[in-house]
Amino acid sequence: MEDLDNSRRRFLGTSALAAVGFVIARTPIFGAPAYIKKLGKPNSLFNGVQVGAITYSWRSLPGSAEDILKYCIETNISAIELMGPTGESFAGAPEAPPRPNLAPGPDGKRPEMTDEQKAIQKEYATKMAEWRAKVSMDKFVQLRKMYNDAGVSIYGFKPNALNANSTDAEVDYAFRAAKALGANQANVELPNDPAQTKRLGDIAAKNKVYCGYHGHTQQTPTWWDTALSQSKYNAMNFDMGHYVAAGFDPFPLLEAKHDHIVSMHVKDRKNKEHGGANVVWGQGDTPIVAVLETMRAKKYKFPATIELEYEIPAGSDALKETAKCVEFARKALGA
Repeated sequence: MEDLDNSRRRFLGTSALAAVGFVIARTPIFGAPAYIKKLGKPNSLFNGVQVGAITYSWRSLPGSAEDILKYCIETNISAIELMGPTGESFAGAPEAPPRPNLAPGPDGKRPEMTDEQKAIQKEYATKMAEWRAKVSMDKFVQLRKMYNDAGVSIYGFKPNALNANSTDAEVDYAFRAAKALGANQANVELPNDPAQTKRLGDIAAKNKVYCGYHGHTQQTPTWWDTALSQSKYNAMNFDMGHYVAAGFDPFPLLEAKHDHIVSMHVKDRKNKEHGGANVVWGQGDTPIVAVLETMRAKKYKFPATIELEYEIPAGSDALKETAKCVEFARKALGA
């Protein structure tokens, strides 16, 4: 697939510390190799396999563009899938209103938003649509340069602008912003409506940026087939951990559809028979080591994206756990 090598890191520019104007914490993160401190730039390209992370992994921490870059350097991540709010905030998007608390109650049901909350969210959505239709790409290019100078590439962008209720201008913006960031993909949960995947695929093709469709335990071997048949720019943001939890073996899918995968989320989950829980890497049924070895042997070009979803152990934090996942992958790939 064209442009997939965009996910490969070119190590250019000046020191990461000078580029972002902060000092890395003096206390080393457990599991992070010593060469981070020595070189100042991260490197998670291991024996030809790009290991990255989705910035959702650091949702428990402040999420400015500068913060996210610092986390990349601290955890030795040299390539990322960037969540929308970080990039959009850097580019000057309208400030989001506080999100209503829709956590499930004691009965396990999520509360409905009040009419007032719905009105606030609708007003914000309108403001964002107007902003996305008009915003210059200059700030996204600036963000790309800041990250590239620090040794980090952005291979994926996941803004909340690819939904059924998103305007065509918003969808077009999502792919233009992804390209400005240096990404070859803008990602979204796979819609159930074939008309929507056709619309997204057509606009993706116009921009020559892939639309990567992500899924959870609804993933099956044929789940992406309709979207893939509609446009060569409809692609897969495959989640191996969720696929295993749904009861499937990832190897036949990888063999059959690796050319359609633009990125793969990596997490360790128990399989369906064992309950499907998210667990620390190496404790579940997801064949992370074997899949990484296969990616290395067969020279698959898509990145392996760390998505931190297991419960963080007491005394640890999201950065320490991400660094452990990076080291797990590095050792698995014999780097």
